[in-house]
Amino acid sequence: MKLAIIGATGNAGSLILQEALARDLAVTAIVRHPEKLTVDVPVLVKDLFDLTKEELASFDVVIDAFRPPLGQEELHQISLKHLSTILQGTDTRLIVVGGASSLFIDETHRMIDFSDPKADYYPTAYNMYQAFLKLKTTDNVNWTYLSPAANFVPNGERTGKYQLSDDHLQKNAAGASEISMADYAIAIIDEVVEPQHLNQHYSVFN
Repeated sequence: MKLAIIGATGNAGSLILQEALARDLAVTAIVRHPEKLTVDVPVLVKDLFDLTKEELASFDVVIDAFRPPLGQEELHQISLKHLSTILQGTDTRLIVVGGASSLFIDETHRMIDFSDPKADYYPTAYNMYQAFLKLKTTDNVNWTYLSPAANFVPNGERTGKYQLSDDHLQKNAAGASEISMADYAIAIIDEVVEPQHLNQHYSVFN
């Protein structure tokens, strides 16, 4: 199996890369700044927006861990649109490191519906949600969208365990909705190795 990780030097992307290597997967890092990599892997030095269908055709799975700069959160929508377009009609799976804003909190309302538009996190939450909605309506794309819990902890403990949920926000026994990025990385590579959520939106929490 050949796996590509877009954004492999970011917080989530670097942990996903480490997890993939620990499973002996054939991984290529798609990055703009290869000097930031801390492991020796094949590299495609390319801006996400310049990627072509031909460049991704050889991969079985592409993980999108792209995170735009502050102030350019609309790139969440543009980037996912670009990736879904060039992967249309191919056998390559697109697995997206998603956001929690798209998770339902009851039968009709999602987290984004109760988010404060003035909050610092709102531009990211809103644009990730809109990107997700457009992905869902794109035909002939083999996509999977994995949302973390509400609190996505960059330096959290790698417990080696996680709980699965559907597209509804869940809390653990302590009443917290959270997951470490390290445990999220385990979950996403589990999905790479044993696909269980083809064309589905699901979530994980500790």
